[in-house]
Amino acid sequence: MPFWNWTGCAALAVAGLWLGAAGSGLAASPQPQPNILWVDAEDANINWFGCYGNPAATTPNIDRLAGDGFRYTRAFANAPVCAPSRSTWITGVLAISMGTHPMRSRYHIPHDKIPYYPDLLRAAGYYCTNPGKTDYNIGGRPDRDCWDGGGEDLWQNLRENQPFFHVAHFGASHESSAFGDVDNTRHDPALQRLRAYHPDVPGIRKNYAHYADAVKLMDARVGALLAQLDEGLADSTIVIFTTDHGGVMPASKRFLTDSGTHSPFIIRIPEKFRHLWPAEQPGMTVDRLVSFVDMPKTWLSIAGAEVPSHMQGRIFLGPDAEPERDTHFAFRGRMDERYDEVRAVRGGRFLYIKNYMPYVPAGQRLEYLWRMAATQAWETHHQAGGTDEITGRFFRPRPHVEELYDTDRDPDNVINLAGRPEHQQDLEALRAELRNWQLTIYDAGLIPERMMARRAAEHDTTIYEMVRNPGLYDLPGYLDAADVALEADPGNAARLIELLESDDPGMRYWGAVGMLMLNELSGASVEALKPRLADASHEVRAMAAWGLIDAGEETDAARACLIALLEEGSYATLRVLNIIDHLNEAPAIYRSAVKAARGPGYVQRMKEYLLEIK
Repeated sequence: MPFWNWTGCAALAVAGLWLGAAGSGLAASPQPQPNILWVDAEDANINWFGCYGNPAATTPNIDRLAGDGFRYTRAFANAPVCAPSRSTWITGVLAISMGTHPMRSRYHIPHDKIPYYPDLLRAAGYYCTNPGKTDYNIGGRPDRDCWDGGGEDLWQNLRENQPFFHVAHFGASHESSAFGDVDNTRHDPALQRLRAYHPDVPGIRKNYAHYADAVKLMDARVGALLAQLDEGLADSTIVIFTTDHGGVMPASKRFLTDSGTHSPFIIRIPEKFRHLWPAEQPGMTVDRLVSFVDMPKTWLSIAGAEVPSHMQGRIFLGPDAEPERDTHFAFRGRMDERYDEVRAVRGGRFLYIKNYMPYVPAGQRLEYLWRMAATQAWETHHQAGGTDEITGRFFRPRPHVEELYDTDRDPDNVINLAGRPEHQQDLEALRAELRNWQLTIYDAGLIPERMMARRAAEHDTTIYEMVRNPGLYDLPGYLDAADVALEADPGNAARLIELLESDDPGMRYWGAVGMLMLNELSGASVEALKPRLADASHEVRAMAAWGLIDAGEETDAARACLIALLEEGSYATLRVLNIIDHLNEAPAIYRSAVKAARGPGYVQRMKEYLLEIK
């Protein structure tokens, strides 16, 4: 298999072919623009690399690259999973700003307004290749449409003096490499430093060591590629190394704590391009805060290509470098079959997280994540009563809407400071930063996913354009409604009733969320929720039913509503199945309806799980 195969097996034959172009004399010609090689590995956060302070890691090649280049200490992914992260990379626009944030979705964007960054590099004279993973999570355009060539004839069309931009993808560190047998590892389980939120049990320790083996393999393949580059192209090629987000043990990938977003980022810049050096000498660290959305804009800038004004990052290298950002923003929406909405702001010291679905646990059972021995061992330990307040928090509903962590003192983000008086100023500042950012970039995740997609389709527009039309998407109103709902304050009941009676289904959704958060409902609240069981929006129906069942009110009608949605093939079927999993209800009530539920992929995953446990 070729070296870019992201499933993990590798041979370096094709890499050798294209790097062998150095022998043709092309590299010897003067280049006004640098070659750029972007080495992209999967999943691993900074804690898996020796150069980032892990003495048990075996990453000599990446460590050497850091010694020859510049190691960034504060680089963060905007999304903690591959497809939304790559959606952000390819466009230079945050996926949450385009509606491409739900995992494994293919919603369209206005391609006439948003080119992919290789389009702009090609227009500037670059030969752009990426024979590996694309996974852009965007509909309306084939992922490979923006790239030149590929395969064994990769460099046949390379013109003399034409610079290249090449993405070399390495999948040996993908989450799937943490699956399987965790015994007999090359790395010693006893030497692994566990995250503070993981209990110290053998299954977790062994899985750490098993994944360290995978990272070592990835490092070896990166080393082989760099060795070939060093045979003739190194002095004209900028080398970039990063992973697509953090991970990979449970509670890292898919989550907005630092372990899910804090990624290695190393850049080696030849002497001939020293005007691009971000520090005085190679081997130095760079503490500038870099957000992944900054990268495509920066690559365009150093290549001398057009940098579109709609790109949302900041240039961090070269003569056109922009002022350093004060904060990094991150987001998550649906991950595979499970719903969650979370936003985060990372400043110099503090990490602020806002949970828009605090009524569900962070550790919802997700089929793919549960293939890992560490996840299974953790859950078993928790169910046996072995976890404490910190190590068991993953499996419990979140006690707080807001989280605040001192990342200097608490790198594993386990001590929530949000309720402490001495940190209220920090909390309020980051809360305000988040709202301002959401308004600035047009956060598309303030209404349910299917409501978002259906509304755009009904108006024959893309989600990107819809959320920028205040007549179709009242973002300030949704932010206000969400805040009222999440306060869980009985004093807000009248306001929640107003939301339930709104003409906007997005407002009605937040009214229903607010009633669920209250748990105990007044007679007026019950009367306001009852009509919503027949709401035009299926998501509103489902949330109203959940709120009534949770409060022990009108339960027969609410159950009948959920059953009907499943039996009638609702577009909200996946959400209804998630709700049923969170209810404290007798299994037999929903079993036949779950069996009748229809839908692809993720619906089937939820069906299988519910039929197994209910």
